[in-house]
Amino acid sequence: MAAEEEGLTGPGEAWPAPEPNRDPSQDPHRAPGQQSGQQSGREHRPEPRSVPELLLGRPPMARPLPSFDAEAAPAEPGPLFVDWLATALAAGVPDPQVVTLSTVDADGMPDARVLVLRDVDAAGTGWVFSAAADSPKGRQLADHPAAALTVYWPQLGRQVRVRGTVERAADLVAAAEFATRSPAARVGALVGRQSEPLASLGEYDEAVAVARRRLEATPDAVAAGHAVYTLWAHEVEFWQGDAERRHVRLRYTRTGPVRTPEWSRTLLWP
Repeated sequence: MAAEEEGLTGPGEAWPAPEPNRDPSQDPHRAPGQQSGQQSGREHRPEPRSVPELLLGRPPMARPLPSFDAEAAPAEPGPLFVDWLATALAAGVPDPQVVTLSTVDADGMPDARVLVLRDVDAAGTGWVFSAAADSPKGRQLADHPAAALTVYWPQLGRQVRVRGTVERAADLVAAAEFATRSPAARVGALVGRQSEPLASLGEYDEAVAVARRRLEATPDAVAAGHAVYTLWAHEVEFWQGDAERRHVRLRYTRTGPVRTPEWSRTLLWP
């Protein structure tokens, strides 16, 4: 969810009212002589509704949400992120470590995908993730080592946005990180060929079987091109949603070199 929500409705707001129910006798799909409620040889399904109608009854943020005292926030964004992440875990938010990584391709077009956050360097304010160097995101980061990372925890109405430069770690670091993954994750990485055209799921299953046998024979095998990256933040924004649109937004901006605890804080309009 973006921090700006002009296209969403909330309590006290509404889309135009849906059209009233039509007279069944005026149903153009009703066969001649067919009585109301009779089937015409096909399963009866409710009339499709427009997207605004689907969303009308589910306004965002319409639930109890935690508060955020921006004035009491720490001087650096790293510890605050770790605190929010721990809160999301304690609250039972599904997959709280899943984040959206955004990059740009060679033509300057944006690209985004979800991936798993591997670590946070709270002191240096770096977000750690892994990827295949020959995947689209890996190639994009090689050409343009900058990215944005976004995470949203719906149950808490909290969003964090991170922007900065990306640094690839040494291969030894990547190998050590690879060893911490589950067998299924390692098998998937050993299969490789991420985002290439696939003829069938059967072809993929055969490649998985080959990769599984390889891992069983060589437990310390590492996928070719497996890489670990750190997104060193230049800017971090914490966003706490509110049902009445009194969102609290706090932006941290780096004022010193990377890995130094030099930040400024700015409260933003919702």
